[in-house]
Amino acid sequence: MNNPITENLTWFPACKTYDVPDNGGVCVKYKHKQIALFNFTRRGEWYASQNMCPHRMQMALSRGMIGSLEGEPKIACPFHKKNFSLIDGRCMSGDDYKIKTYPVKIEDDLVFIGVSEEEDHYETVCV
Repeated sequence: MNNPITENLTWFPACKTYDVPDNGGVCVKYKHKQIALFNFTRRGEWYASQNMCPHRMQMALSRGMIGSLEGEPKIACPFHKKNFSLIDGRCMSGDDYKIKTYPVKIEDDLVFIGVSEEEDHYETVCV
């Protein structure tokens, strides 16, 4: 079944590929969001998630350590060491937390992140 939110993405240019360190992350601002963008060079993959760690509500995930747990890419909060899947956002540390993840694509050395305008509207209305 198709998800209408993922079908209506806006792809915004976040930065150049060389702006993100190998096996590291940066924080990108899009409208009212802070998005953590990761260049996982050991896997040859890019990932994006919300920057806020839901454990203590700190904007810190872009400064976390990326790695793998049982073959799945993850980000560990630099303060609390909570591990989150970069695939689906679930907490891999056994806690009931979840982070938002975003699709990433590379075109001509530009990194694009896909965001849902419907989600932005929903978040703005609900805040």
